[in-house]
Amino acid sequence: MIILANFLSALASVLSVILTTLIILVTVRVVLSWVNADPYNPIVRFIIASTDPMLRLLGPLRHKLNSLGGGRIDWSPLVLVLILIFLQSFLVQVLADYAYSIRLAALRG
Repeated sequence: MIILANFLSALASVLSVILTTLIILVTVRVVLSWVNADPYNPIVRFIIASTDPMLRLLGPLRHKLNSLGGGRIDWSPLVLVLILIFLQSFLVQVLADYAYSIRLAALRG
């Protein structure tokens, strides 16, 4: 049982790092869209390639969100960051709490 608790705890830590990295990548992509970065730069290409699939998932919602800002502001990166923050706050905490409860149950007998 302790092995499962350790696995879940490690999974929660790795998931937290991944979600934090994704939040940073989406934020950097928004900043890059403001400064009109070179699209042939390998770093810019990596950031776009790593965030595009997530932003495409919000495609149907994107059209509805864009009408809120008069069509000039793309709100989908903000929604994506909020979803990632929710996952980081909820899912990571659930995994960590479950690992803790498994450890407690194993120690009690």
